Amino acid sequence: MKSLFLFAVLLQLFENCWSQFPRPCANSEGLRTKECCPVWSGDGSPCGALSGRGFCADVSVSDEPNGPQYPHSGIDDRERWPLAFFNRTCRCAGNYGGFNCGECRFGYWGSNCAEYRESVRRNIMSMSTTEQQKFISYLNLAKNTINPDYVITTGTRAEMGENGESPMFSDINTYDLFVWIHYYVSRDTLLGGPGNVWRDIDFAHESAAFLPWHRVYLLHWEHEIRKITGDFNFTIPYWDWRDAQSCEVCTDNLMGGRNALNPNLISPASVFSSWKVICTQPEEYNNQEALCNATAEGPLLRNPGNHDPNRVPRIPTTADVEFTISLPEYETGPMDRFANNSFRNVLE
Repeated sequence: MKSLFLFAVLLQLFENCWSQFPRPCANSEGLRTKECCPVWSGDGSPCGALSGRGFCADVSVSDEPNGPQYPHSGIDDRERWPLAFFNRTCRCAGNYGGFNCGECRFGYWGSNCAEYRESVRRNIMSMSTTEQQKFISYLNLAKNTINPDYVITTGTRAEMGENGESPMFSDINTYDLFVWIHYYVSRDTLLGGPGNVWRDIDFAHESAAFLPWHRVYLLHWEHEIRKITGDFNFTIPYWDWRDAQSCEVCTDNLMGGRNALNPNLISPASVFSSWKVICTQPEEYNNQEALCNATAEGPLLRNPGNHDPNRVPRIPTTADVEFTISLPEYETGPMDRFANNSFRNVLE
């Protein structure tokens, strides 16, 4: 159960900082000063100020109170994000973006970010074999490339000391960065003590924030893939699963077929069979009063077609999709998983 307050928080998360923790600010100095205004290498000034790209500014967040479902204040680092960590960040001008205003806003290109270009995402089943293989190779590269710009936190702000004397940050690969972000935004609130958590909180699901948060999340993920591959025409493909009778993308050429000896595992002929998962044990983290630190936790597990029919009786049909998009109201009260006639809730 969530409130519209969380929606405002999520918008702030991406307005001020594309990802959780830019590498130049993840240190004692950044934590002590609570300022994240890195230098843009293009002109050697914070936020590219000398080139008019942006300037260092106080973070502005909503003063709206928490919803009644969340009775706490000042407990969770994600409240009034990112003020627990930084209260001054780069505010980019025009079409500039990024944590140091050294990149372009989504959709803009060129040295001055003046060129607008639409990106078209394609149905993966209509792509050529070569195009499909390129996509899979990009995912594998992301899984095996430490992200140069962002790190993750392995502890709460309180654990890092009043003046940030004990920073707790860690490298992470580009693919797992987004696994971790999704975990971090959805995790339970730690109230103090093993297993003492507030579960009725999620900053990205079962609320009005669901669609805008995931939209920016995918745009950012797409952008990071472009950066590490150098392919700035890359777009994330989709699978049109309407009326599908089976998992059409569960093949060794795409997302991995079944292992003949263990249907829960991926076929060894798939590149994904060697991947390790992270952030899959939320109850264990709660019991340890700890955050997921991105340690590998085992192989990818899949068993398509053998899901819980009580939760998901079938893949949605074309009729289901048409009904959903016909709903005129984006959101209705109480703006949570019980919202009736809410396009967001039906879609989710």
